[in-house]
Amino acid sequence: MSKRNYWLDLFTGVTWNEFKDAGGMISGYRKSRWKIVQKIKPGDYFLCYLTGVSRFIGVLEVVSKSFQDNSPIWSDEEFPCRLKVKIIIGLTPETAIPVHELRDSLSFFQDLKSPHAWTGNFRASPTKWKTSDGETVVKALLEAKVNPVIRPVDRRKLAYRPKAIKAKIGSVTVPEKIEETEEQEIVIKKSTDHTEIQWLLLKLGSDMGFDVWVARNDRSKEYSGKKYTDLRKLKNELPLQFDDATNKTIELIDVLWLQGNAIVAAFEVESTTSIYSGLLRMSDLVAMQPNINIPLYLVAPDDRREKVMTEVNRPTFSKLSPPLSEICRFISFSGLKDQIVQVSSILRFLKPEFLEELSESCELEDA
Repeated sequence: MSKRNYWLDLFTGVTWNEFKDAGGMISGYRKSRWKIVQKIKPGDYFLCYLTGVSRFIGVLEVVSKSFQDNSPIWSDEEFPCRLKVKIIIGLTPETAIPVHELRDSLSFFQDLKSPHAWTGNFRASPTKWKTSDGETVVKALLEAKVNPVIRPVDRRKLAYRPKAIKAKIGSVTVPEKIEETEEQEIVIKKSTDHTEIQWLLLKLGSDMGFDVWVARNDRSKEYSGKKYTDLRKLKNELPLQFDDATNKTIELIDVLWLQGNAIVAAFEVESTTSIYSGLLRMSDLVAMQPNINIPLYLVAPDDRREKVMTEVNRPTFSKLSPPLSEICRFISFSGLKDQIVQVSSILRFLKPEFLEELSESCELEDA
């Protein structure tokens, strides 16, 4: 009997439901993936992964050779390169396994060049995986099927329907000056949003036991009558060992969580009409310290998610080494607020890794 291969199969919450509603018998891919799809053989396994919530939800066995068909199954794309499959394991989004629960067992989490470098393995499907990684995922999913663990899931992420962001990105660079628009009339309101989120991040980090840093030019701010400087864990100086130029950039990042001399997480809050300032700080940091190993997060309103993804993937930032999209992750305002409510009783026991499930990758799926 020939060796079984394991392939990553990416779904959104929407496409997973559409796959099941159509009988759960056909897995499909874009036309550009045809050469790869032809390499998949009956008996191979698909490892089904929900993007957005970063969870493994099932295993499919391939039961046919590849073929092309345009019969409607999915509402947003045809995915004409197809294979017949049968569901071996099918969990729910709530019982699906967060990828980070397997980080000690999966090869691509080892020796990371940056905290989010693992996301490069979830950029396209189908993608062939190492047999050892495939077997690890299948074993974990079988266990989850027998002994399910319920974990809350963000329903908005499951309902998200990605647009063809790549089509919007041209060979343009960040403008030196941002043109004024009518949207600037709401900047005052957005500024208040920025202050609220900045405060929540500072308070969250402090409650988790970390030292926290707020951008030097924001130290005098307050939210709802609470001064930033009243936070017991707020640092007056950064214990950094970088050169002066790098230090000046880091000092202006909206929020930092620190443990000793190490930066545990860095957050840029983007709520005004432009998201360039935070991106430029992040890109400057990467350009000056390409080996820097700091988890970076862009925090923005839900309705600006598309904008964030588009801008992070501009050529200006994609040409960095590593690309900005590889090391930055997105957190929505609503997701952050909801998570703080959910974990309020266990804050001091939390590890910063919980941000991985709260956030989502800024990398675009390959066409």
